[in-house]
Amino acid sequence: PPSFDIADGAEPSTTSVPPPARSIDHRVLISRTAPSRAPPRYLRPRPSNNARRTHLRAPTKPARTTRQLWMSGLSGAAPPPTNANEGCVGPAAEAAGKADGCKGCPNQSACASGAGKAVDPAVAIAGDRLSLVKHKVLVLSGKGGVGKSTTACQLAFTLAAEGKSVGLLDVDICGPSVPRMLGLSGREVQQSGSGWTPISVDLEGDTDGELLVMSVGFMLPNADDAIIWRGPRKNGLIKQFLTDVDWGTLDYLIVDTPPGTSDEHLSIIQYLRGSGIDGAVVVTTPQEVAMQDVRKEINFCRKTNVEVLGLVENMSGYQSPVSNLQFRDPSSGADVTAATIAMIQSKCPELLSVMAHAEVFPAFGDGPQGMAAKFGVDLLGKLPLDNQLMAACEQGQAFVTAYPDSIACAPLKSIVANLKARVEANAATRAAQEGAAASE
Repeated sequence: PPSFDIADGAEPSTTSVPPPARSIDHRVLISRTAPSRAPPRYLRPRPSNNARRTHLRAPTKPARTTRQLWMSGLSGAAPPPTNANEGCVGPAAEAAGKADGCKGCPNQSACASGAGKAVDPAVAIAGDRLSLVKHKVLVLSGKGGVGKSTTACQLAFTLAAEGKSVGLLDVDICGPSVPRMLGLSGREVQQSGSGWTPISVDLEGDTDGELLVMSVGFMLPNADDAIIWRGPRKNGLIKQFLTDVDWGTLDYLIVDTPPGTSDEHLSIIQYLRGSGIDGAVVVTTPQEVAMQDVRKEINFCRKTNVEVLGLVENMSGYQSPVSNLQFRDPSSGADVTAATIAMIQSKCPELLSVMAHAEVFPAFGDGPQGMAAKFGVDLLGKLPLDNQLMAACEQGQAFVTAYPDSIACAPLKSIVANLKARVEANAATRAAQEGAAASE
């Protein structure tokens, strides 16, 4: 067969290349009468397909997938189509619409026209809309159920309680939890001449802060309605949230995302590029089942050039004063709390003020702290299980205001303080670099 060098696109030559020599496995010989003769052809071991092809072509670098190409340069170019062929080179690639993998794709003609290389104008519009927002922080996790919405809502509540102007954007299209967690169930979005008006939260306590919220949950006629949308429609709504909502002047915009690394994440990163992203807070729980997906999320941030501001370990054990514990009879399961507390009070009353601690989810290996060290990211803090924190989310309250003496209150305040310090330090560094560049 003719040789063909795929690496440089040379034309096939007429020089024949002999096939690779076939080795003989003498274990297949079944006769001793003719030891010098080779076995029949049907008993000879055949070389693998890869071995037969090695003399035909030089090894080539595997083609990057659509997502890899797009994520390698998130400059606002149109994202890859959701119905693209397997192995598509991407609409922004030079070979878009012309590569072998484009044959039969419904988007081939559109990609060949060069439309995919154009920058989506919505990126610039979103940049103008968010030009008065100082800091934009994503709350991410590769795993569902680890407390992203709890973390995002209480970060926003705590920042607002400290006097900051905060916006909270819920892009978890299929599972919007934010309206319930902020006490805004049943509210509806209003439209004005300047765009959609986000819902304002009535903050408790003495604070000059404000908290504005936008979620698809405000647009559902029934809170129990299922949102059965494909990727393009989700992306369209996220685009509207960033281009049509009048956020005004904010200190922080917190973005609550769904689990994973899918359409919603790519869209929010694409449209925020025009105004800049400060980074992401990644939420995990101590068990390996969660951390294995969180590691994927951290790698996603690196591939998309989103800085990981820090890791939050949620559900980090359970703490409670002994006086708040409940006790049950091990054989019958009956509640014996009153009798047990009375016995402790009479025998050893000082035990009632002791703090009990239990690891509900035993950490795998070195846990989230070890994972943070391995990836070179900060551990912003550990948030323990606290029934009052759950109650605050169910009732739509700011946890630090409603339960200032609760077990998890100090850790939450520490997480917010560490986040603010990291964001503001990064902002100061960027300002210094821009000033130095302008003076040159």
